[in-house]
This record gives sequence, C-alpha cells and structure tokens, in this order.
Amino acid sequence: MGQRVLVVDDDPTVSDVVRRYLEREGFAVELAGDGQQALDAYGTERPDLVVLDLMLPGIDGLEVCRRLREQDRTLPVIMLTALGEESDRVLGLEIGADDYVTKPFSPRELVLRVQSVLRRAAPAPVSGELVDGELRVDVARRTATLHGRELALTVREFDLLVFLMRNPGRVLRRTELLQQVWGWTFGDQSTVTVHMRRLREKVEDNPAEPRRILTVWGVGYRYEHA
Repeated sequence: MGQRVLVVDDDPTVSDVVRRYLEREGFAVELAGDGQQALDAYGTERPDLVVLDLMLPGIDGLEVCRRLREQDRTLPVIMLTALGEESDRVLGLEIGADDYVTKPFSPRELVLRVQSVLRRAAPAPVSGELVDGELRVDVARRTATLHGRELALTVREFDLLVFLMRNPGRVLRRTELLQQVWGWTFGDQSTVTVHMRRLREKVEDNPAEPRRILTVWGVGYRYEHA
C-alpha cells in the first residue's frame, strides 16, 4: 500500500465510501469515528494526511486540527464541512487546515484533493533558494527562515509564499492564486484571504503594516521585496 491517510468521520457510511475510493487509488487508510480516536490513531499510525470532519462527538474537528498542528505543523489536513458552516470553515483554515471539501461531496473530488495536497507536500525535485533580505526559502527542503529562525508554515502557506516570491511586483488576483497554489478552477476566495493573513503574521515584522505582502484593494495581492 502507498501513503497513509487517516479518515475521521462519525458517519460509518461516509467513512467506508471514502476508504474504498482512496484504497482504489493505492492509499492505505485508517478510520477514526471521533476526535479522541483520531488523536490516538495519529500517535500510532503517523499518517501522511488527515481527512477530518468538523462535526465530531467528544473532541470536535477544530480542536483535533489544533492539536495535530501543535504536534506536526507540516501534516496535511483536509476538512470536511457542511454546506452552511462557513464560519467554522474559515476558523479551520485559520488554525492550519490546508484544504476543505463541502458536504455532500463527490468521493472522486475528495480523492483528487488528497492527491493534490500530498503532491504539493512532497519534496521539490529541483533545488533552489529564494532570498528576500532576512527571509530565506529553501524550495527543495521546503523550509523557510526569517532572521535565522525557521518559520512554522503549513503546506499551503509554504506554497503560497514560494509563488509570491517567484512573482514579485505582479498583481495576483485571488482567482489566479486559487488556480496556481490550490489547483482549484473555482472555489471560495476567502480561503486565499485567510492564508494571506496567516502568512503575513509569519513573514512580516509588523503584520498591521506589511512591507512584503501588499493588498491591492478590489483585485488581489502583490509581493514586494522588503
């Protein structure tokens, strides 16, 4: 079997369908029915990715995501959210989820999202370093440092920073960022807004007055060398 995926959902029908689709694509799948089982399974199985429902009995999905992030900042997490849970979805992105799929969803779509996130999380095949003053990004090792200290970036935050630094001075629309960084041809543009805010908190000396990641009001963002 291939890479390991932990699927966390209290609906056994959903879990079984997702498991079968993922296994068909060569993934090894572990199931958990609540938050505590998810945390226990992470401790023993060390999955390569977690598919995490927000609405769980006991420890809810947001708290599970928060605890997973405390243990492993690079672990890819895809959230499953109900259609009307926009505020929870945004909060999940705020605490470090890399992607989300809205219920009801196509199992095939979820498999494609899993493949996309894992592909982006894999080490880059070529070496290279991006430098902006005290901000240094090693693309091959997927690490970034600022003032000599390593930054705790999630998979999507790292990809977003690399794309910005490779396109300095360009005005980047949110739709373009969704396509280039997330691989989405459509989607909720608030995802970009949330990730930009989190990224600013990590790469700007003063996020309230950013020098690198600038907002172009009504359009998108522009990266400038500090």
